[in-house]
Amino acid sequence: MMKKIVLATANTHKIEEFHRILSHKLPDLEFISQKEFKNVPEIEETGASFAENALIKARAINNFTNLPALADDSGLVVEAFDNRPGIFSARYAGIGATDAKNLEKILSEIKNFEDQYLKAYFECSIAYVDKASNIEFVVDGQMFGSLVKEIRGKNGFGYDPIFVPDGLEKTVSELKDDVKDEISHRGKALEKFCIIFKNLV
Repeated sequence: MMKKIVLATANTHKIEEFHRILSHKLPDLEFISQKEFKNVPEIEETGASFAENALIKARAINNFTNLPALADDSGLVVEAFDNRPGIFSARYAGIGATDAKNLEKILSEIKNFEDQYLKAYFECSIAYVDKASNIEFVVDGQMFGSLVKEIRGKNGFGYDPIFVPDGLEKTVSELKDDVKDEISHRGKALEKFCIIFKNLV
């Protein structure tokens, strides 16, 4: 019987990325979404950092399901905006905001900035919690680049359509999935997770 790990997210896009990246790195594990469980409690992300929020989510889902849990907290950090939106990236335009609304808000804020002030990076913290084995750890990854002032590309989600990684001319939304996974903040964090996990089991 395959070991099950619960992905502590209901975000369809994140679930797809987790499966795409982890399915070939850890093929002997079964990753299931918290969406497969009924009455999952609302988790308040009260942490002051991506790492703290990832741990809050992983601990909550581990406690609720009694299965090992893997959680992600990630976002966009714009240096000229005092590191906003940061941990508020998913709700930058308000609680329950759509990707489109968040993009609309940040595009309206950067339209008068000169390009050299649009340096930014994505950060991702991945937390793994398995209380039955007394294991808990957090890893992170970053993707550095800059923002553009128009939406470009159809792939990806979140702020991908306005973010150009360093060394490239395309936005993340214009990249193929395998290219994105190789350079993305989430891909880098999951690579670290896999290395540590393999050494623990």
